Amino acid sequence: MRDTGSLRGRLLWNLALLLVVLMLASGLSAYWNGREAADTAYDRTLLASARTIAAGLSQRDGTLSADVPYVALDTFAYDSAGRIYYQVNDIHQRLISGYENLPPPPPGTPRTDDYPALARFYDAQYLGQDVRVVSLLKAVSEPNMNGMAEIRVAETEEARVRMARSLMADTLLRLGMLAIGALFLVWFAVSAALRPLERLRRAVEERQPDDLRPLPQVQVQRELGPLVRALNHFTERLRGQFERQAQFIAEAAHELRTPLAALKARVELGLRAQEPQVWRDTLEASAQSTDKLTHLANQLLSLARVENGARAIAEGGAQLLDLSQLARELGMAMAPLAHARGVALALEAPVPVQLRGEPTLLSELLNNLLDNALAHTPSGGNVILRVMAPGVLEVEDDGPGIPAAERERVFERFYRRGAQGTGLGLAIVGEICRAHLAHISLHDGAGGGLKVRVSFTPG
Repeated sequence: MRDTGSLRGRLLWNLALLLVVLMLASGLSAYWNGREAADTAYDRTLLASARTIAAGLSQRDGTLSADVPYVALDTFAYDSAGRIYYQVNDIHQRLISGYENLPPPPPGTPRTDDYPALARFYDAQYLGQDVRVVSLLKAVSEPNMNGMAEIRVAETEEARVRMARSLMADTLLRLGMLAIGALFLVWFAVSAALRPLERLRRAVEERQPDDLRPLPQVQVQRELGPLVRALNHFTERLRGQFERQAQFIAEAAHELRTPLAALKARVELGLRAQEPQVWRDTLEASAQSTDKLTHLANQLLSLARVENGARAIAEGGAQLLDLSQLARELGMAMAPLAHARGVALALEAPVPVQLRGEPTLLSELLNNLLDNALAHTPSGGNVILRVMAPGVLEVEDDGPGIPAAERERVFERFYRRGAQGTGLGLAIVGEICRAHLAHISLHDGAGGGLKVRVSFTPG
């Protein structure tokens, strides 16, 4: 398995990234909220200054004049590091006091609804600086003058930015301390949560190689319970596989021991004889025994190939193939053997049948079914190989058949109904069917023989 790093480290890293994103979002939110709060506070002060200046307006001889008290501009002295600008215009928008060229309200600037005044707030540029401006209209109603005077008061935005940044820095500091504390708490919590895994690791490492007992029922979190159960289930399957292999080896050794002992005894008996005819008979009998041993060894190798093929299928190694074409090729290969035994071999595969499988194993399945049918069909009989959609394979013969009571046992390894055969042919067929998730069943043939039906899942 590829090492992907520490689970604890990855969790903390992901959490740290999430906290950084949250801190940035919270910092921006705090900045804009602070800026909004600063605008609200300082806008109120700007309006108060404009009202104070408006209160000092007076009219003499048809001329409007402004007496700007110091207190109107002193409001910002204790909490502002910026500069204050003001401008007073008469009812004809002529400058009567203050700074020139102070920007007027942009067209369409709405009147504020936050205060009971004819005031408009807006942002502008003045002398290369960002400023916040309030424009207050003051009604002038005198016998010689009637109209609206305008008072503008502007303040540079250093104080507002400083206040917003202060709120943002305070928020980030608090969140940073909270994040560090959260990371430490998560570190300790994850370390405590991983202790059961450490106990499981030690329990596995301390085991002997042949110890396949289930893992001990240590106290683990609910999320780790399925992992422990899955490991125990895997161990149980592995132990069953080892037991089957050991049983198979023991049975194979027993099956090989008897014919080997008989072959050795026959050879020794022939060696003690003096007549050439006895020697010839001994050699012929030994050749027959050797053929049986070779067939048995090939069957054992076939079982090993079935296990490897089943593993390949489980790992996604199945191929899309045409069962009809496979049956046609094997039928042609088995035709000479059927002719030599006097048996008529027929193939019925009218349409292509696509399925997913392992070609070598399926060829082994067909070979065993046909070989078994030909071996039990008398001379002059018939063997029919059928392939039907959507994925059904049938082999029918005219042999003696198998009684219903024994049809389940014939798929056991080394089970024989008579002295002939190795008892592995149908066992191999059953293993191949299980590897392909196919269903195999035995039925009575139309002529009194046996019909073997294998149903595959179509590809």
